[in-house]
Amino acid sequence: MNLTISFAPYIPIWLLWTAGIIAAALVIYAFARRARGAWARALAFAVLILALAHPLIVHETREPLPDVAAIIVDHTQSMNIRGRRAEADAAAAELKKQLSADKSLEVREAFVDTRNASDDTGTQLFSAIGNALSDVPPDRIAGAIAITDGEVHDAPTNGKPALSAPINALIVGKHNERDRKLTVVSATRYAIVGQQADISLRVDDYGGEGGAQSAEVNVHIDGVDRGTQVVPVGKDTDIKIPVAHAGENVVELEAKPGPAELTLQNNRAVVSVNGVRDRLRVLLVSGEPHAGERVWRSMLKADPSVDLVHFTILRPPDKQDATPIDELSLIAFPYEDLFLRKLGTFDLIIFDRYSERGILPLGYYDNIVNYVQNGGALLVSSGPEFTTMQSIYRTPLASVLPARPTNDIITQPFKPAVTPTGFAHPVTSDLPGANTPDNKPATWGKWFRLIGANVVAGETVMSGPGNKPLLVLDQVGKGRVAELLSDHIWLWARGYDGGGPDAELLRRLAHWLMKEPELEEERLTASVSGGDIAIERHSMKAEVAPVTVTYPSGKKTEVTLNKVSPGEWRGTAKADELGLYRLTDGTLTAVTAAGPLNPKEVADMRATDAILKAPLAATRGGTHWLADSGIPSIRRVSRGAIASGDGWMGLVSNDAYRVTSVEQMPLLPAWLAFLILIGTLIFAWRQEGK
Repeated sequence: MNLTISFAPYIPIWLLWTAGIIAAALVIYAFARRARGAWARALAFAVLILALAHPLIVHETREPLPDVAAIIVDHTQSMNIRGRRAEADAAAAELKKQLSADKSLEVREAFVDTRNASDDTGTQLFSAIGNALSDVPPDRIAGAIAITDGEVHDAPTNGKPALSAPINALIVGKHNERDRKLTVVSATRYAIVGQQADISLRVDDYGGEGGAQSAEVNVHIDGVDRGTQVVPVGKDTDIKIPVAHAGENVVELEAKPGPAELTLQNNRAVVSVNGVRDRLRVLLVSGEPHAGERVWRSMLKADPSVDLVHFTILRPPDKQDATPIDELSLIAFPYEDLFLRKLGTFDLIIFDRYSERGILPLGYYDNIVNYVQNGGALLVSSGPEFTTMQSIYRTPLASVLPARPTNDIITQPFKPAVTPTGFAHPVTSDLPGANTPDNKPATWGKWFRLIGANVVAGETVMSGPGNKPLLVLDQVGKGRVAELLSDHIWLWARGYDGGGPDAELLRRLAHWLMKEPELEEERLTASVSGGDIAIERHSMKAEVAPVTVTYPSGKKTEVTLNKVSPGEWRGTAKADELGLYRLTDGTLTAVTAAGPLNPKEVADMRATDAILKAPLAATRGGTHWLADSGIPSIRRVSRGAIASGDGWMGLVSNDAYRVTSVEQMPLLPAWLAFLILIGTLIFAWRQEGK
């Protein structure tokens, strides 16, 4: 029960004030003139003003409202080491038990977590406090208690949080922890294939004085060990990374454990360097002229990234006659220069309807064989000459060719078809307009000639009439060979009968021959997006093994992949940690990273109270280490009082309430006011008459 006095004037308040001012002026004037009965007149005016103000006695019935306190538990990645999370959860449970015994207090619990591994927001502790108490009126907030390792990334820069109530923190962890961290300071994102990329890194040993002067850093590129580099501790160091192929070159860096380690999560980093070919050097060797020769030349010359060397060889090097040099329409081919000294500088060699007529010495074919076996790329486009005595299959080149010619030449209309193997092969899978595994025919234009051959090695990815091989691919030593058993691909380029995907097929073929990673038959890739790891496995096998994912924290999970199309399997896993993920199926490996190169959450994982001291002191709260004396006692303090001390934490007692009922009664009833007013007027009149 609460008793107060209120007013409900009979007249507008401005009029009441006007009357009061006039009455006061008259009374003052009377006293100034020393008029008889002035004080009685003042009494009469006072009774009149009071009666017009209509005073009320208000009786309120009030219901106390509980104050609201928030317990914020840090569940971010840095809390997953050394049992911090379990310790924090146990402390939160004990706090809730203590605070729940206070019936004047409502307790809310919230968590700080890294919900999306692609975000680099770090530990958003103060945001979590604000969200937990956002719907509570300020006069009911008792305060907040945070249980964290102190690595907070949204602490106010001005030292004053928005919350008007005290905030206290329980620090989980130990004093003076030590840890080693690898940081990628900067990295080249693009580099020319065959050159080196620069990566600047730094290794720091936190928390220790006079520690190791140097650290060993292991380097892996695309999952292959590339040795160890020794770098000084505490200094930026530049290292060189070879860029072996076009596309993504994944560089994994791992610092070996230091003198003392909290975790190895921040000892690793991954960098992606995109390899770009400066110029693609192609040697096109043509035999007798034919309709498709210009198509090959036009296609290669149209690509600005291709540096084409094209020769049509018709004149043997030993041919000597009396024809004047200035009358020759053909020049001698630079055999020795191209096939001996500069052969290794070409990325791709193409033989287009070339036949052996004693023009190239056999030793040069041996050079081409060695070129392929040592990692070179060879494409042979065959015509009728492939079945003759002058066939290049009758040279040392036969040792690397995957198809042996027969005496057959099929000259009938046919549509090239992708074979069951070709549906899974990256060169021919999903070609626009191709036939499908469910026997839907291709929409391509017709060809009219197929060179008969028997496949002796490699894989047939396209076929002609009677399932005879049309395009055969093979890996020889470190290199690759493709054999196209028709010279009619130019019909697609000319748009005959609707044409076909000649440019796309030849682009894929050239990139496969040059070992572009996205066209590898056996590959495992992974990427992080939207909090998930997207896993893709490409294989020519009928089944693939499950993939084991190793998280940055060391946790492992096995993912079973689902077949989505011939040669392609996919699966997903949760990416709820920042850092480097390793994937393997027992044969292939892949790595991917969640977040930036240097995520805030793993930048420094030592427990600390330095970040929170100033902001919490501004709220009259403080920091307390669980390792020192356990959970401090809880006290209720008045608003504005200190809310933290040695062994205790404070929560504000606001004494908030809600009014449940209100009763009003006049302090001066109208009849009583009338009688008092008449009485005072008569009294004043009599005083003035004396």
